[in-house]
Amino acid sequence: MSTKALLIELLTEELPPKALQRLGEAFATTIEADLKKLALLPDDYQYRYFATPRRLAILIDKVLPQAPEQDFVEKLMPAKVGLDAAGNATPALTKRLEAKGLAHLTVADLSKESDGKQDFLIARGKAPGAILKNRIQEVVEHCISQLPIPKVMRYQLADRQTTVRFVRPAHRLVVLHGDEILPVQALGLSAGRITEGHRFMGAKTISLTDAEEYEQRLADEGMVIADFERRQAMIREQLHRIADSLDTTLGEDPEVAELLNEVTALVEHPTVYVGQFDRKFLAVPQACLILTMRLNQKYFPLFNKADGKLDHRFLIVSNMHLADPKNIIEGNERVVRPRLADAEFFFDTDKKTPQNERVAQLANVVYHNKLGSQLQRTERVQALAALIAEQLGTNKQEAERAAYLAKADLVSLMVGEFPELQGIMASYYAAGEQESSAVCQALAHQYDVRFNLAPSKDGITALILFVAERVETLVGIWGIGSIPTGERDPYGLRRAALGIISAYEWLEQAQLDGISAAHLDLPALLAKSLSLFDASSELNPNTATEVYEFILERYRNQLQAEHSKAVIDAVLAVNPPLDQIPERIAAIEAFSALDEAESLAAANKRISNLLRRSEDEVHNFDAALLQDEAEKNLFTTLQAVEPEVMTLFQSKDFTGGMSRLAAVRPAVDDFFNDVMVMTEDVAIRANRLALLQRLHGTMNLIADISRLA
Repeated sequence: MSTKALLIELLTEELPPKALQRLGEAFATTIEADLKKLALLPDDYQYRYFATPRRLAILIDKVLPQAPEQDFVEKLMPAKVGLDAAGNATPALTKRLEAKGLAHLTVADLSKESDGKQDFLIARGKAPGAILKNRIQEVVEHCISQLPIPKVMRYQLADRQTTVRFVRPAHRLVVLHGDEILPVQALGLSAGRITEGHRFMGAKTISLTDAEEYEQRLADEGMVIADFERRQAMIREQLHRIADSLDTTLGEDPEVAELLNEVTALVEHPTVYVGQFDRKFLAVPQACLILTMRLNQKYFPLFNKADGKLDHRFLIVSNMHLADPKNIIEGNERVVRPRLADAEFFFDTDKKTPQNERVAQLANVVYHNKLGSQLQRTERVQALAALIAEQLGTNKQEAERAAYLAKADLVSLMVGEFPELQGIMASYYAAGEQESSAVCQALAHQYDVRFNLAPSKDGITALILFVAERVETLVGIWGIGSIPTGERDPYGLRRAALGIISAYEWLEQAQLDGISAAHLDLPALLAKSLSLFDASSELNPNTATEVYEFILERYRNQLQAEHSKAVIDAVLAVNPPLDQIPERIAAIEAFSALDEAESLAAANKRISNLLRRSEDEVHNFDAALLQDEAEKNLFTTLQAVEPEVMTLFQSKDFTGGMSRLAAVRPAVDDFFNDVMVMTEDVAIRANRLALLQRLHGTMNLIADISRLA
């Protein structure tokens, strides 16, 4: 059966730019998947999706008008219900066949098959394939219902009675199979063959003769580049070519790629122009200028190739291609000037207020109605920063100073206008008041998702503030019961936990003299943080323990990408210090490869079960009560191995400790082969359990190896 191209296009008012690419992909993949299920697509088909500010579309190059015949198997009903004593169809079977569209079948056409309990009547045969014209309505409806719409609009149709819910009001629907319009109605629209070009430069309407001409005619007559990725590539090429010609770059921030996605979704025919602003604005911190140009105006700031500093020129992605773009450029320059002037005013005005005065103003800023003001929070973070500095043996005064100034910029004019600059502005204002470079660096990086500064002693102050803030947040928010559930985590506690883990990893990798991750006592910090909150906050008294377990659980998820679940479970089961987790995992992985590992893991599991069953009994060990050779041998072996394992454990040679532990395997095997632990003699049983309890403690110093069984 011959195939034809299928085009489905939905024309709307301007779609949300940040969601456009996702909407376009979902529109196409849902339609493609549904047609594939209906067997309407041959093996060698290809499809493309299109997404512009005003349209979502898919073009599939080969679609069958009708699917091939399909084998079907229909389980009807138990044979005893469908057949009477003479073997004829009962009324129930007749009705079932009619309901299934199989009324033409007779009893002779059916087979009996048992499901192990009773015989069922089964209908088998060939069913005619789906007809595209008859099924396309449900395909389009299903696609519209499945779109990942960020926020649904409700609007009335022209009849002023019918209400429709969609991402934006829809104006046209095109559904063409080759040159044929397929009968589809959706969102109050009937399918046709008319699409629309660019609002200002192209043909207002284009009547398509055939589905395959869609993209080319839109480009030639409508001045619309419908393919999202092609449009994005055009913009990228123009941006880099023009930036290079000006001896500048676009920078390497992740925000450049995000902005490129967004502007691609804002234009249908992109052209890049160069604008500029007064050089005097370069005296304002460049982060402020970059933010206002990218966030508010969707411009691409340029940076000098020589020094990486912000240039006074910027790039504009326009939806208009003009021989003389003077008006477009001047218009955009007029728009950006007052935004930059505002930033200049905010910066100059903010500099007149000392940081210490701003900190005092934090008493009037609510942090959380159950946790007090931002000033109270600052005091808690200060106390934690001091404790961390003591643990790490580093500059306590710098750490406290960074914590003291961290939130001062929240009451500045600049952060009031541009909340995204909090922390960055604190750093600029601190530098203006001659604070140390370590303090300024700490302020600038306090909101980083992960702690990944270049290793240096100066970075320690930043790390202290980074950890102190996250500990205070976790304990406070968790303590009042705002615990993450499912996908909901409004206070970013998962992110805070991962941030703390990244700080430990940084300390391990930095290898700074006299400073180690082992010195950072997280349980002590969590307990200290809990004590710093006012009694009126009524925090859960178990918060410190629960938060530590929560952090371990986040670490578990992170580790699963590289290590087996059993190994991770074994290590985390003993709640180890965060800094020791990587080394313990390496040790357990090495131990797992030993011949003795499987037997010892199984024995450890058996011991755990025995001890659990008798946990109410008192187990006091007495060597004089040992009777069997196997238990005496186990005691002797344990006496020899235990101190060595303990020494290796204390020196953090976890791999060596686990390797030495493997030596107890023969004695453990003999013990369980020859000795009955749960003997009727109470004293002997208690003594044997005490011996096993001692063995259990030694075996599980580094990890709960029963999790390997």
